[in-house]
Amino acid sequence: QSFLQRFLLWADVLDPLLLLKSSDEIKRARLLIQMKEKTLSEPIDNNQTRQAFLLSLSSVHPDTNDIIPLLFRPPAFVPVALPWVIFSALQQEAKSTFFFQFVFHTYTTAFTLLNGNGTPKAEEYSLQQKQMFCGLGAISYAACVGALPLVFMNRYTLKSPLTQLIVRKLLPAPLLGLTSAFTAAVVRSPEFENGIEVMDRSGKVVGVSRNAGEKAVRETALSRAVLFGTTFFLPEVLVHFVQRAKLVKNPHALAAVRMVLITSVLAGMVPVSLSMFPQCGEIKRADLEPEILSSTEETELFYNRGI
Repeated sequence: QSFLQRFLLWADVLDPLLLLKSSDEIKRARLLIQMKEKTLSEPIDNNQTRQAFLLSLSSVHPDTNDIIPLLFRPPAFVPVALPWVIFSALQQEAKSTFFFQFVFHTYTTAFTLLNGNGTPKAEEYSLQQKQMFCGLGAISYAACVGALPLVFMNRYTLKSPLTQLIVRKLLPAPLLGLTSAFTAAVVRSPEFENGIEVMDRSGKVVGVSRNAGEKAVRETALSRAVLFGTTFFLPEVLVHFVQRAKLVKNPHALAAVRMVLITSVLAGMVPVSLSMFPQCGEIKRADLEPEILSSTEETELFYNRGI
């Protein structure tokens, strides 16, 4: 699929109305897909079948076939994350910034974990426990990094206009983008430590690849950095031009404009970030481990990148 095709597909999958479907409806949709024996690469002529595909993509994990918890399904991402993104963008006090970013990173990390590749396995320890501990550490670190510039500014009473501009306007976007990528990479670290399953064109699993896991995590982390970096940066740029043009003079109205811009940019950037790389990732045969090369003659293999 091209980027545009993936974007249009995700625009449909992210429909919040899909969250209203019951578990029984989701299971019936899965049965309908199995009966039709279609894949996403084939044309879908029947509207009922297409709706079943959209419901399945929005609600079911592709590796485990488990129904994803309601709040962590792709259509729920914008409604749930939006308030915490807005609160994090306020950049008022260090304590409140830490709290809001802690909650924000907790949700996005849990979302990443529940929508990542579901095939890594580990025998000597509980994989879920490791991911939870690593995720908690990454969340705490990310929230501290987000609040640190405000702590530094307040501790040393740096109140100059330049300092305010840097700390409150310029730093939040790259910091949130980098910390979002960091938490995504940490919570999904078992994928490049233990490897993920790779398949041939017929869907047959031919091996477990650390290289594919590294590629999947790297692409997801990059898409997350672009998503939140842009969501913080672009509204501030637009608000700056609104202020310079003196289109809005009332502070409360300006705050409302900022919230509308953040909402609009986040809603637009979520399908963009999800479409940057195919969810069904591809990896060249030459990029795989020697033990996998000996088990297949395919030139390209496939894996679930996760989101």
